[in-house]
Amino acid sequence: MASDETSIKVSTAARDRLAQLAAEHGTTIRNLVEELAQDTPTRAEYAERAELARAELASALGQAPSPEAEAKARALLERLGGAHHGSQAAA
Repeated sequence: MASDETSIKVSTAARDRLAQLAAEHGTTIRNLVEELAQDTPTRAEYAERAELARAELASALGQAPSPEAEAKARALLERLGGAHHGSQAAA
């Protein structure tokens, strides 16, 4: 292993599932996990994005969206398939 690499332990079932997912995506388990780590925002990053969006809306509309408007927008995103990301943005 190179000096910038490490290993992780998962159950055999998790490893087999990761192998299946990787094969279906035409990649390796390593690349699949690395992409997940790089492409999935943390809760802090979601919060930062939400604050930037609020500031942009406030600038464009002259006021920040109300909590009710944010809740409606979050519900719409969840219905459109963003439930995982939307729930983290609320955290």
